[in-house]
Amino acid sequence: MKLIKTKKMEETTLSNQNLSAGHAGAHDEFDWSVDKRNVSSYNQKDRETYDKQYDETFKSVNNNEMVMGTIVGLTKTDAVVNIGYKSDGLISLNEFRDLPNVKVGDEVEVLIVDKEDREGHLSLSRKDARKQRAWEHIVEVYKTGEIVTGYVTSKTKGGLIVDLYGMETFLPGSQIDVKPITDYDQFVNKTMEFKVVKINEIIRNAVVSHKALIESDIEAQRTEIISKLEKGQVLEGTIKNVTDFGAFIDLGGLDGLLYITDISWGRINHPNEVLQNGQKLNVAVLDFDDEKKRISLGLKQLTPHPWDSLPEYIIEGQKVKGKVVNIEDYGAFLEMEAGIEGLVHVSEITWSNQPINAKEYFKMGEEHEAMIVSIDKDERKMSLSIKKMTQDPWDEIESKYAVGSQHKGTVKNLTPYGVFVELESGIGGMIHISDLSWVKRFNHPSEFTKVGETLDVIVLGVDKETRKLSLGHKQIEEDPWTTFESVFPIGSQHDGVMIRKEEKGGIIQLQYGLEAFAPTRHLKKQDEKMIAVDETNKFIILEFDRNEKRIMVSHSKVWEHEIEEEKEAARKEAGIEADNTKKTVKNIQAKVEKATLGDIGALADLKKKMEGNNE
Repeated sequence: MKLIKTKKMEETTLSNQNLSAGHAGAHDEFDWSVDKRNVSSYNQKDRETYDKQYDETFKSVNNNEMVMGTIVGLTKTDAVVNIGYKSDGLISLNEFRDLPNVKVGDEVEVLIVDKEDREGHLSLSRKDARKQRAWEHIVEVYKTGEIVTGYVTSKTKGGLIVDLYGMETFLPGSQIDVKPITDYDQFVNKTMEFKVVKINEIIRNAVVSHKALIESDIEAQRTEIISKLEKGQVLEGTIKNVTDFGAFIDLGGLDGLLYITDISWGRINHPNEVLQNGQKLNVAVLDFDDEKKRISLGLKQLTPHPWDSLPEYIIEGQKVKGKVVNIEDYGAFLEMEAGIEGLVHVSEITWSNQPINAKEYFKMGEEHEAMIVSIDKDERKMSLSIKKMTQDPWDEIESKYAVGSQHKGTVKNLTPYGVFVELESGIGGMIHISDLSWVKRFNHPSEFTKVGETLDVIVLGVDKETRKLSLGHKQIEEDPWTTFESVFPIGSQHDGVMIRKEEKGGIIQLQYGLEAFAPTRHLKKQDEKMIAVDETNKFIILEFDRNEKRIMVSHSKVWEHEIEEEKEAARKEAGIEADNTKKTVKNIQAKVEKATLGDIGALADLKKKMEGNNE
């Protein structure tokens, strides 16, 4: 085949060469444009002209263009669609499932996918045309805010799928209703109204909302309700939600807040004590804000204030019972009737002038009896007193707690400077820290006693005007310092233990529990080391002040005195030996009138010895 083609090409080439050279061939007069049917064919220029005219008889279309077409034929699987182009297109019948009665002659909108695919066919799609047209509609209603109708086809993660104009859109669970929805299945296969709230033109994705329509209706209702509101107006509502601070009331499309303090004239701990969800009730409009759409409601305002008609027993000087409904630092409020309260100030709890913590004395819900001291109806205030329920014990204080009398009391409070002891309710006094012990010094009273303990006390002084007692504890026993003065005279030596180190010295405990002070320089031992805590040593009394209850001691003086005594003993011994030698010499001189050489030698030895002792 290749050889034949090559030979033919050579002959053609040669014939052309001959013609070019002007040589005449055997068939020079033959008309090659006439075929065997004796019909002439078009030359290239005419062909191009006629082809152009032929093409102009068809529509000019482009890929991705939306056009109308007519169904000109139906097969078992496809529909033949004529769009006025030079060829018809095929569309699968699957794209006509929404038109079960499709027939020849029906006009449909299609999208030109490709004017000429690889096989030269026209590719059309009704499905893509519907998607394109649906997206155009969705974008339009998104811009205009128009309400559209969609069909919920299925449930998906986080929401529902909605068919809108034949295109799938997403309905988030939070956009189904104004109230939380947990069961999404109840909306599947239902037709609902929506607003398109979000679109993404890049991926052609849309989000719809049914909640927005509800909120729009509610907002319209709110506007209408608020336009008709007046302060003091009474409305009927339904309790929507009870919270710690109050309750939200549905007034028919608009919520109002009933604050806890406006529920009852009396005090309540939590709104759910008197209110419950779903309960219908009448409320009064206290205030409202047009811009913020807020309405303040009141329930107690529908009934008269209790102070406007006080019970007959609420009079000054009357004893009443009340429940503790509030406790503050300055006192407690007792409620006798709903909305009728009185204050028991901390100064009216007890006759004692010792500060009292109201939060420790009172407990919420407890019932107490008190006397009405004063009533102010205009201010709606009442003062109560618990201490005035009993006689003032200070009226007979001087006879019951005379100076020098001994009593038992309970430790109620400790301060850095002393101990407060209560002798009876409303009567107590202070023991100064210096009056706790004759012999010990305390840095803080907690080293001696603690709250709640019982102490024996002596009344040292009574001040009726300031309602104060001065008490003592050490005065129960006689002052031992008079006796101690003879036991610990200055210069006497005693055993002692350093129990505490201080900045300028140490505290030394002597016998009988006495404590003395040793300055730092007097704590030095003979080996130049300092006495340590808990170490026992000998101490000399340097100072004893009975009035100030002060003793000063020294350990250094102990060993310094010992060294001095040793030196003094050595000096005395040397002096005695010298005196004996002198006496011996005198005796010898008295017995011998003339000294011999031997005596002279003996005397010389004695002289040397005496001289050596003197040195």
